[in-house]
Amino acid sequence: MADVRYNSFKKALLGGGLDLANDTIKVMLVTSSYTPDADAHDFKDDVTNEVSGTGYTAGGAALANKSVTQDNTDDEGVFDANDVVWSTATITARGAVIYKDTGTASTSPLICYIDFGADKSSEAADFTLEWNSEGILNTN
Repeated sequence: MADVRYNSFKKALLGGGLDLANDTIKVMLVTSSYTPDADAHDFKDDVTNEVSGTGYTAGGAALANKSVTQDNTDDEGVFDANDVVWSTATITARGAVIYKDTGTASTSPLICYIDFGADKSSEAADFTLEWNSEGILNTN
C-alpha cells in the first residue's frame, strides 16, 4: 500500500479549513487491517483498526513543534513536527494516520495516512515515529 492524502484534506486545505501550524494535529497508529480510502474517509471515525497496547493511548499523540515553511530549493510547502515517541510501548503498527483533533471523532478531519511498508513493533521499548528529513507533508 502507498501513502494517502485524503481528498477531504485537500479540499479543507484549499478552503482554509485547516491550519496545520496552529490546530491540534495528532498522529494515531493503525494495524495492517486498516485500508485507507482517499475518497470515502474524511473524519477520524472512519479509521478502523487503531493499535492498542501498553504505552499507547487511543487517539494517538499530539504533534509538537509544528511548522509550515516554504522550500524554495524544491519549490514546495513543507509541514513538519518533532518525531513522536511512545515510551516503553508494546505495540505493532503498519501505518500512521494524521488528523486534526477537534475532540469529536466525527468532526476530526483526516489529513494523511503514512504506510510503514511493513509492520513495525516494539516490546516494552520506545516506539519511535521518525519523520522524513524533508518533512511530514510536502506540497508542490
